[in-house]
Amino acid sequence: MPQFILHQKAYDFLLWLYPVINRLPKNYRHSLGRQLEQTGFSLLLYLIQANNSRGDTRAAYQKEASTALDVLHIFLRLTKDLHLISVKQYIEGSEKLNELGLMLSSWMKPAR
Repeated sequence: MPQFILHQKAYDFLLWLYPVINRLPKNYRHSLGRQLEQTGFSLLLYLIQANNSRGDTRAAYQKEASTALDVLHIFLRLTKDLHLISVKQYIEGSEKLNELGLMLSSWMKPAR
């Protein structure tokens, strides 16, 4: 069941993300860190809602999940460009998000 794998991958990303957020300087932790956290939670929530829905409702939640994934990519890149995380951390996080994106795209194809 690909949806369960998506949930697990999103959860794993959150587990990876928390220590990253906790190491951000305090002034960024409460702004950029909070946005990363909230968007990560939103992604997981949209995936769960999509899994529990059918038809157009499922497609709408999948689209929201895709948008949240895009926003996470941007926030992660911003964190790297501000030199708040290392390039290695950025690559690791990006790989996790890319994998999620490929799986989500695959899941969305039948809904289109």
